[in-house]
Amino acid sequence: MDTRIAAARERLGSDVVMLGHHYQRDEVIRFADYTGDSYKLSKIASETKAKYMVFCGVHFMAETADVLGQEWQQVILPDLNAGCSMADMAEIGQVEDCWDSLERQVTGVVPVTYMNSAAAIKAFCGEHGGLVCTSSNARAAFDWAFKRGEKILFLPDQHLGRNTAFGMGIGVGEMVVWDPYQINGGVSPDRLKAAKVILWKGHCSVHQRFLPEHVDRVRREEPGMQVIVHPECRWEVCQKADTVGSTEKIIEAIERAPAGTNFAVGTEIHLVNRLAKRFAPLGKRVITLDDSGCLCTTMYRISPQHLAWALENLVEGRVVNRITVAADVKHWARVALERMLEVKA
Repeated sequence: MDTRIAAARERLGSDVVMLGHHYQRDEVIRFADYTGDSYKLSKIASETKAKYMVFCGVHFMAETADVLGQEWQQVILPDLNAGCSMADMAEIGQVEDCWDSLERQVTGVVPVTYMNSAAAIKAFCGEHGGLVCTSSNARAAFDWAFKRGEKILFLPDQHLGRNTAFGMGIGVGEMVVWDPYQINGGVSPDRLKAAKVILWKGHCSVHQRFLPEHVDRVRREEPGMQVIVHPECRWEVCQKADTVGSTEKIIEAIERAPAGTNFAVGTEIHLVNRLAKRFAPLGKRVITLDDSGCLCTTMYRISPQHLAWALENLVEGRVVNRITVAADVKHWARVALERMLEVKA
């Protein structure tokens, strides 16, 4: 597979740019021209001049690349089954129903959606005066939204929303969770009016696995270990951690640390293992916060076989698994994404 991928890649030359998310398996990400988190890859997608963008990530990331790219560019997802369970937790019909209910009860709500959402959700936020954020710039996006309204509707990850708001001094009691499967989201009108942040009931299946007791175990068994976790983790976990940060910030923190520093990291296992190998020669020990660390199963669907198939088809002049976003959705999604790109992380 390596030989076939490399040969196809060489023949395609500058016509193709390969984008790889940090959670990809090593056999795939080694071929990426650029690696990063959602924010970094979104910026690259908006700037690249390649005719084809082969996105080694998941569906919503490929959609974002299509929204930000030029009309003559085409985005390819090597496996169409590479989705995101978190993104699937907020369906556009549910969000529209939620918004109708909110408009009848409260005013001054600004919708903010996490990058891990479908293009239709991003478009909804753009059309209703909101924007997109990533874990890198969520705080800045919240600041932006509060300058324009009194409340935030945050989709679809309740944990990132809660951790971001709490870090801004908003109490947990000033937040409510909107459950799309309950009448009025399961929130009383009084609580809704008093809330500053309305959190959608969604989560990342990987990061929600980390528990407070995992931090307690590391503290007990590994004295001096620095605990660093992703803000998609539960609030209780983030409160016990030494550092909370996006994927890029986790990497930067380990890079800056002196030799001899030990880290227990609460994020996707492929990234943790990659960091452990990278920093071991520099005298830094990196382990997973949970011994049964979970991989992102949907991200893992993209294999060398899928990548070779997609590239070899391009060599033969066939575009397979192209990801396209409808023009009306693309317009408003671009508005929301461009607002995000203007907000400093």
